[in-house]
Amino acid sequence: MKALFFDKKMDIREIKKPDLEDFGINTHSLIKVIKAAICDTDLEITKGYMGFKGIPGHEFVGIVKQSNQEQLLGKRVVGEINIGCGQCDMCNKGLKKHCRNIRVIGIDNWDGAFAEYMVLPNENLHVLPGNITDNEAVFVEPLAAAFQVLECSEFNSDKLIGVLGDGKLGLLISQVLESKQISHILFGKHPDRIASLSTKYTNFKNHKHEFSSEFRKKFDIIIEATGNSKGLEAGLFLTKPTGTIILKSTYAGNDGVNLSPVVVNEISLVGSRCGNFYEAIEALKNKSINVLPFVDSEYSLDSYREAFEHAKKSMKTIFKIGKE
Repeated sequence: MKALFFDKKMDIREIKKPDLEDFGINTHSLIKVIKAAICDTDLEITKGYMGFKGIPGHEFVGIVKQSNQEQLLGKRVVGEINIGCGQCDMCNKGLKKHCRNIRVIGIDNWDGAFAEYMVLPNENLHVLPGNITDNEAVFVEPLAAAFQVLECSEFNSDKLIGVLGDGKLGLLISQVLESKQISHILFGKHPDRIASLSTKYTNFKNHKHEFSSEFRKKFDIIIEATGNSKGLEAGLFLTKPTGTIILKSTYAGNDGVNLSPVVVNEISLVGSRCGNFYEAIEALKNKSINVLPFVDSEYSLDSYREAFEHAKKSMKTIFKIGKE
């Protein structure tokens, strides 16, 4: 099969199609990938994030071609990215995404979706409703991560809430807050991107340089989704004493950040990662979240160089890999 392989650099390879017997024919399914999206984590992988070697890609939609689960066979699916061992203390607590021996699709020790076929555990797969398009389906994983912020703190009308970053994740988080009628301020550098959001609950602030002193230490909750280390610094500037910063960014490198304000102002830092696929699928099914304006280009795997270059400046770039 054709696959996009990363080993310090990207290249196209012809490799053997995965064999279910190597994974567990009773517990895993073979999926033909239809579409897969490039996300910021994939871009960071090319910079050395997680030291990954293999097939990247974790935002995908595909068709189950081989499975002993009749309810999955032939169905269009998306998949949760965390693969737990099922035996450690975290897995036994239902916290598979924090498994002691975790593998993560296309990120950590498990080949991903930038290939014609992939294998996943049956328990990771979710069958899609017919009214969710393929281009919407590739957003299930990041949308689930956006919904997860609601589990990280108590949101109510008395609190001033800010979202840092108007990239894909920041805009998804803003839409999630909109869908729950949670008023907030979205800080970003691209005013044109706010067009897909309503103005009833979102107040956009364009800050290309310094944050205005009027916002210093004013926010009860800051959701940091900038994709770089400067986001935390900005969050510390904006968050009031005893407030909360919810961190969503992952990136290569280890830029130093002065954490003294966390101690002095007794700020709570909360990491937030993957979320509930059921809620994301339901939102796309009901059309309460609109992701289609984010998609601006589609490429074949053979055009991976152009695709990755375009993804650096686009909202969402998609690989069109197979047909149903």
